[in-house]
Amino acid sequence: MGKISRRSFIKGSLAAAGALSVSAAPLPASAKGIGPGELATMLDIGKCIGCGACVEACRDSNEHKFPEPDKPFPKMYPPRVKTADWSDKRDIDDRLTPYNWLFIQYADVEINGEQTTITVPRRCMHCTNPPCADLCPFGAARKLKNGITRIHPDICLGGAKCKLVCPWDIPERQTGVGPYLQVLPNFAGNGVMFKCDRCYDLIEQGELPACIEACPEDVQTIGPRDEIIAAAYARAEEINGYVYGDKENGGTNTIYVSPVPFDVLNEALEKGPGMPHMAPVPDSMAHADTLAKAMILAPIAGLAAGFIKFTGGAKPSSQSNKEES
Repeated sequence: MGKISRRSFIKGSLAAAGALSVSAAPLPASAKGIGPGELATMLDIGKCIGCGACVEACRDSNEHKFPEPDKPFPKMYPPRVKTADWSDKRDIDDRLTPYNWLFIQYADVEINGEQTTITVPRRCMHCTNPPCADLCPFGAARKLKNGITRIHPDICLGGAKCKLVCPWDIPERQTGVGPYLQVLPNFAGNGVMFKCDRCYDLIEQGELPACIEACPEDVQTIGPRDEIIAAAYARAEEINGYVYGDKENGGTNTIYVSPVPFDVLNEALEKGPGMPHMAPVPDSMAHADTLAKAMILAPIAGLAAGFIKFTGGAKPSSQSNKEES
């Protein structure tokens, strides 16, 4: 008999207990593993010319999802959750914001002895074990069966736990919107967190995400994860290149192929708030204590989500939940 790790024991025993006691209780994505229907995207950054067509298409396609905050904002007690207001800076396109879910990152590197500027489209990585979804205490962030991780604006209180646990600090908050205004406007949350949802609504209709459709250089390819992983390594072998996103944080559904090593690329990238890194990332949900926390939190988060939707007076979301895992 093989050795059973503490993580495996916790995973198995809590899943069994959950199945016996609360048969309908959701399990975190980290306890389920990669599903058979997950879609991944390969970004061949050697093809990217940095034209920004993907950024513009993302904005146009998702504009109806952008926040329209009520002002002035409620005063928070205690004032430990800072106000975040991007509503007067909607034109910013050189970093991630609640109004800019995709941007182009630049890196000056040397390829075959020549200085070259590499351009990299950046957005949410859509992890296969998303800590933002597994550790959201209110059940606002969830992973869909097709591998997309969404934040529900009618449930999110803007507490930013998702940003805290994200290895790339992706989600960004906008104050003055969301259910906290009806639930506890002076004491809970402080808005809603926003990030790329990979145009889940277009995918539901059999269409491509806007950034892929608009790209004139065919930088991105979307498909079943196992096929995209195989294509990424084949492309990397073809150009003597490198792959990022397959192993990071236990695996993601955003796979980059680069002609230069990612440690070199990461060193050259401008990084900071709203500008994520490309460093190696260990599986943040692999630790047994973190997994146990996610397993315990999953049913509680489900109840919290229902309570927030009820007390917030939210109408049934126009954004479909039918594909949630």
